[in-house]
Parts: sequence; structure tokens; C-alpha cells
Amino acid sequence: MISMSLRLLMCSAVLGAVLANAPVAGAPYQGIAEIIQASAPPDWRTPDPQNLLYMELPAGRVIIEMAPAFAPRHVANVRTLAREKYFDGLYVYRVQDNYVVQWGDPDEKNPRPVRTAQPHLAAEFSRPSAGLDFDLLPERDIYAPEVGFSGGFPAARDGAQGSAWLAHCYGMVGAGRDDDAASGSGTELYAVIGHAPRHLDRNVTLFGRVLQGIELLSSLPRGPAPMGFYENAALRLPITSVRVAADVEPAQRTRLEVLRTGTATFDRIVESRRNRRDDWTKVPAAHIELCNVPLPVRLRP
Repeated sequence: MISMSLRLLMCSAVLGAVLANAPVAGAPYQGIAEIIQASAPPDWRTPDPQNLLYMELPAGRVIIEMAPAFAPRHVANVRTLAREKYFDGLYVYRVQDNYVVQWGDPDEKNPRPVRTAQPHLAAEFSRPSAGLDFDLLPERDIYAPEVGFSGGFPAARDGAQGSAWLAHCYGMVGAGRDDDAASGSGTELYAVIGHAPRHLDRNVTLFGRVLQGIELLSSLPRGPAPMGFYENAALRLPITSVRVAADVEPAQRTRLEVLRTGTATFDRIVESRRNRRDDWTKVPAAHIELCNVPLPVRLRP
């Protein structure tokens, strides 16, 4: 359990880092675009293609980065499902306004069988926080004692319980389940497309986030049935294919890089959003919520 004195020391250290990156009085304000333009190559990382999924839709490609540090069994199972071509020809069949987009097999009576993938997995709602790199935000969070970023993913942790977990921010991807916590496997997936439903944290296995193409999901027509389901099969959006990026020919891959959290550049971006001083902003917030922190992604120069 973390003592009060140690917690105060940790918070002081984080506050010191924030102040170190705070704007100098009288210095011109830099927005996110200017900060990114001034970034250096070491500020960026190239995602491991073994941890990337390419979901091909009629309108384009959705790229999902998986987080094996938080949900290793689900990541491995979704990789297997993609390599079995499980999702090919299935559907996006639920689009609930301000909430989630869901895809998989809508036929509950005769669902598509899996081959070598596991049909059910134990839940991976959280993991031990020990040994986990964690870039802490100083702001208070109502859902967790501490929040920040781990491996480029928005996350939370509880020092008293010694646990950490991914947070349901916009674009995060999870594995749907029934009432039984161990009923999910990755055959039914969803992405957050609305106001962060943080009440789902530690109740569903999150295993990744959309790096590119979230607009191809968030702009879909909302399902007319309760909870946004497309009960009319004609409304469902077919999935052309889902592949692990490592299995795609290099020439056909999307060359993305992601800004590293825990860098001075990332800290400046957070501070720029925390205290906006552009001409349009009249009252800077002076605070930032976990899911409002931008996580820049770009095509490799």
C-alpha cells in the first residue's frame, strides 16, 4: 500500500514535470501542430506489426494497435482469429450513438465456428501494476486513484490494490462478452465512438485502440433498434477482411508512427491542451481529463 507521504512525493514529482513544461510568461503559445512540427525522430515510435490489425471496410482501412502488456491472451486469440480469416465477410452490426460500434457475427443461433482460436477466455480486466511503465497525469480522476499512459494507451492504476487497467477512451477497442466474465474471446469486438464510458473500465477486456480510420466507424448511421443494433440485415456493413499487419506485404502496409508518451514533446502537447492560450480560447481549463489528452499518430515522413 502506498503511504500518504510517498503519494505526496509522487504527485510533487509529476507537478514538477508539468511546471517544467509549462509555458514561459510572455512566450508565444504553441499549439499541437507546432509542437509536432518541432518534434525529433526519437519522440516517435513505429508500432510492432505483430500488434497491428488492418480491418478492411468498403470505405477504407481501420488500423488497430493491440496492447499485449494488458491483455496478452486476448491479443493472441485475436491474432489467431485474424489469421484464420474469422472476421472476413462478417459485419459491423451495431452502432449506438455516443457509445460504441460493434462487429462480429450477428447470428447468435448459428454463429461462425472458430478453428484453432479459443472460443472463451478468462477476463483480462486488469493486470498487476508492478513493473509497468506509467506516465502519470497529476489531475484527479473520479474513476481511479491515478491515471496516465502506459505503452501509448490511456490507463489507470490503483497503488493500494497493486493493479492497472486500460481506460475506455474514444477509439479504444474491447472484446464483447455476456454476463459471464469469461464468456468473451475476441470474436465480438467493439470500439468506443462516444463520450468516454469509463464505467465500463474493469468490466470488459480492453486490448487495443484505433490508430487510424476511426471516422470510418464513428460516421456510420446509428442503428434504429434498441442499443443501436441493425436488426435489418441490409443495414449491416460487411467486413472485407481483418489481417495482422505482419502478414501483409510490406508494400501494402500503412507506414504509421505514434508519438511516445513520457517525452518532453508529449508533455508539451498535454500542457498545450491543458492551458490553451490561442486567440479563440478565452478561459483556459487549467486541467485536463485523461480521455481528452491527444495521442498523435502520423504517416512516417
